[in-house]
Amino acid sequence: MRKNQTLQIFGYILILAFFNQCQQFPKTQLAKRWNEERAWAWQKQHGWLVGTNFNPSSAINQLEFWQEDTFDPQTIDRELEWSAELGMNLHRVYLHNLLWEQDSLGFLKRLDTYLDMSYDKGIKTLFVLLDDVWHPVPKLGKQPEPIPFVHNSGWVQAPGAAILSDSLRHYELENYIKGVLNHFSKDKRVVGWDLYNEPDNVAHQKERKELEVKEKHIYSLSLLKKVFHWAREVNPSQPLTVGPWKGNYKSWGILDSLPAIDRFALTHSDIISFHAYDGNIEDVKVKIEQLAKYNRPLLCTEYLARGVGNKFQNVLSLFKEQNVGAINWGFVAGKTNTAFPWSSWSEEFDSLPKVWHHDIYLPDKTPFDPEEIKFLKTTLPRQYLFGRRHTQTIE
Repeated sequence: MRKNQTLQIFGYILILAFFNQCQQFPKTQLAKRWNEERAWAWQKQHGWLVGTNFNPSSAINQLEFWQEDTFDPQTIDRELEWSAELGMNLHRVYLHNLLWEQDSLGFLKRLDTYLDMSYDKGIKTLFVLLDDVWHPVPKLGKQPEPIPFVHNSGWVQAPGAAILSDSLRHYELENYIKGVLNHFSKDKRVVGWDLYNEPDNVAHQKERKELEVKEKHIYSLSLLKKVFHWAREVNPSQPLTVGPWKGNYKSWGILDSLPAIDRFALTHSDIISFHAYDGNIEDVKVKIEQLAKYNRPLLCTEYLARGVGNKFQNVLSLFKEQNVGAINWGFVAGKTNTAFPWSSWSEEFDSLPKVWHHDIYLPDKTPFDPEEIKFLKTTLPRQYLFGRRHTQTIE
């Protein structure tokens, strides 16, 4: 009797183990970095990508851009039209994790609205998910008014110091990263994902520096690794990238010489992105030569600093010659005040500088320089996509 009971119990255990195994879903293999062939096929598909970091003139930062109360489709559509008229075919657009926490469904709906408006004008989008630049304490709700004549006084970091400084809180970002990526993972309006802008950038203004994360590079690298991992779990159809932005650019092509953040970013990005605000065009050439060693498409995601000699006429011409994608900083001068130089934090201004730092137009479409507009119209791809179906060359 005992023997039979033992066999019966053992049989139940086997059955339960079998059903338990049946309920287990196989783990999805983590997607790997694109190989070089796939990266070059992506570039061939999209051609020369060129455009601007787009933020409407009515928004001081990412939060004001996308929050329901301040989302401004009229201004956005008008300024997208001006961009298309120049011949731009790509915008780099910043998002923020707090927007997901506030209203994920509404946030995605507004992103869809933007992408529809942009794509209808022949402009694709490179989204930026995280950012270590400017104010370390982002807050939802009404955003501050701009400090007059001061460059980017209201831009905020994502996720900001509170989450970044606590490695356990990094996981609060997983749903945001995966949620946005999943929603647009096969979307032809989205050309790629810039996962993390300028990791380990530190605010230098005294009152903000005191709010910064201590030993920030440690936490930024930790978060960078997690974000790439989460993105690979989603495995979007578009490439992932994070670009170097500081340090000895003459060594960008030598991995062993790079800081850990740059080394990780370069070895995990599908395409290679970078920043180039250099005043000497020869320095920009060196950056291209160094990064070309990785044998992947190159995309400069920030340039244009006219005051130091970094202009469309020299830098954009070089990018076109070298088939490097090009995204300048700033389009319509508005609440970000990026027509003013970085030095405006310490140097007093009472009007627009004679030479604008960034940006191309005023909100009434007055350009910084009409000759610059002529140059852009003869240099940019100049294909306007109407209704996503028909192309027409802009006159």
